[in-house]
Amino acid sequence: MTLLTDYPGLLFLASFLVLSGATWLGARFFRLPSAAGSEVFDDFGLIQGATLTLLGLIIGFSFSMAVGRYDQRKNLEEEEANAIGTEYVRMDLLPGAAASGVRGMLAGYLGQRILFYTLRDGERLVDLNAKTSKMQAEMWSAVVAAAAARPDPITALAVSGMNDVLNSQGYAQAASQNRIPITAWVLMATIAICGSVLIGMGSRSETTRSKLLLVLPLIVSLAFFLIADIDSPRGGLIKVAPQNLTILEQSIRVP
Repeated sequence: MTLLTDYPGLLFLASFLVLSGATWLGARFFRLPSAAGSEVFDDFGLIQGATLTLLGLIIGFSFSMAVGRYDQRKNLEEEEANAIGTEYVRMDLLPGAAASGVRGMLAGYLGQRILFYTLRDGERLVDLNAKTSKMQAEMWSAVVAAAAARPDPITALAVSGMNDVLNSQGYAQAASQNRIPITAWVLMATIAICGSVLIGMGSRSETTRSKLLLVLPLIVSLAFFLIADIDSPRGGLIKVAPQNLTILEQSIRVP
């Protein structure tokens, strides 16, 4: 399912327009009258400060969640490269014909895994996942057949290594789908809209309304953009680059 959070640029534009509109509505229809007493403004300032503080805390927590998920995807990419590289070396434990065949499969599989981290098109990703599953089944069958022909602890290491390769792909796949919940985005947006309305309500002059009321919508929209960019594994500018997989592919190609 395609979400607005998959497109950080559009999210920034939409959030800025919505929050600016909420600020304008607060200043236009709900602005506190200048004749209001100091007690009214004191109470209003307390509510406004508490709302903006809560908004800042939730944005901070969401940013921490996004960074944690980004770091997890990076670590799993490294682990997947280690698993594939280890299994490529362990192919020496299999008979000659089986070893060369599985090595060729691993080289092709490695290219598919690199493409997984660089691909942006969702439809192509579905085809890529199907092709990856097919290649995994072929590699597993080849290793199991070789181990069945010579069942001993040495060939068991090759089977165990292939199991690690398959598991590492599953972990990376799950991490790419582990995103900030939509309910958290809805909560942030709701509090941001309320805070923007309160900012508009607290404006006391035309100069303030015309020049300063866009500051909060801009800052919050930038925060939303950064969180969505880090949290999105494909739609943002900040992505996990398959550096370790690429280095492994280059080392395999060296004679």
